[in-house]
Amino acid sequence: MFYYDVLCYNCKNTFRVYEGSQKYKQAKERKDKLFCCEDCADKIRIEAIMNFMREMNR
Repeated sequence: MFYYDVLCYNCKNTFRVYEGSQKYKQAKERKDKLFCCEDCADKIRIEAIMNFMREMNR
């Protein structure tokens, strides 16, 4: 199975994107694109939901 090692822009750790995923296609097309690992993506998503809920409660 083919993969690329890419750098997470948030935590600066290297992670692998495997063939067939959307991030693999993006890495193959453009090497300079910013990527985010799954852990950081989940943290960002949860924080965005929490901020949205705070704004709704105002």
